[in-house]
Amino acid sequence: MRHGCAGRQFGRNSGHRKALLRMLVSSLLKNEKIETTSAKAKEIRPLAEKMITLAKRGDLHARRQALSFLNDESVVSSLFVNIGPRFVSRNGGYTRIVATRNRPGDAAPMAVIELVERAKQEIGEAKNAAKTATS
Repeated sequence: MRHGCAGRQFGRNSGHRKALLRMLVSSLLKNEKIETTSAKAKEIRPLAEKMITLAKRGDLHARRQALSFLNDESVVSSLFVNIGPRFVSRNGGYTRIVATRNRPGDAAPMAVIELVERAKQEIGEAKNAAKTATS
């Protein structure tokens, strides 16, 4: 019986699973959008949102906590300089999961997980590009 055993195992041992989740979160924060399976996207969402909340705090202790989870200084500095200030006015819900397709090899349901404020940036960039193209 698995009563009270929260979280997905993904067919991996605990160390491999933790490394997988860390890698996916750091990829999400680096690229601001990744495609993965729906189950993995649902598992990394709370971890990514916790990292963004730490970045919103912005103090040294929060930076060290984020660095202990992510293990990549460039991602942590980008998180605290670019991503954290973008979400200051938002009280959670920093990510969006959109179901996309079934993977051809094993028919696993795939999803795109992305940062919410990313879409607003892309719309603004598209409008600026359209303005420069017309003038």
